[in-house]
Amino acid sequence: MAIKSFQGRRTQPKKEELKPALVSDYMTTKLITFKPNQPMAEVMQTLIKNKISGGPVVNENNELLGIISEGDCIKQISDSKYYNLPINATVENHMVKNVETIAENLNIFDAAKQFVESKRRRFPIVKNGKLIGQISQKNILIAALEQKGQNWK
Repeated sequence: MAIKSFQGRRTQPKKEELKPALVSDYMTTKLITFKPNQPMAEVMQTLIKNKISGGPVVNENNELLGIISEGDCIKQISDSKYYNLPINATVENHMVKNVETIAENLNIFDAAKQFVESKRRRFPIVKNGKLIGQISQKNILIAALEQKGQNWK
């Protein structure tokens, strides 16, 4: 007497190929930006109100011109007191102009390495000359926690 199996043909489950998490998957696209002619006092108010430590400076075409940070504001305050300068300075006089950017198609681990090597808190992302987003150290931490336990490539 032959024994019949009702399990059917067994196949190996397909293993999904994991794609590396990219900067574009975790970058912030709704940014608070600043204009070069904006007064520093207005920048300080915006930073405090929105609980952010800095932001990109763009022109009317959304092209990245620089970055302004709390540190730049503090330096401006210190300089104005020390040199007896008025506090109504503008962003373009105090922003960092040589801005290091990061590619949107960079994987999260390479982005983390770039953060470590540069000691930056955020990187703007530019595509075709236009600001399209920003990635911060916090975004990298979120990506790492979400990807925990997966094999990275």
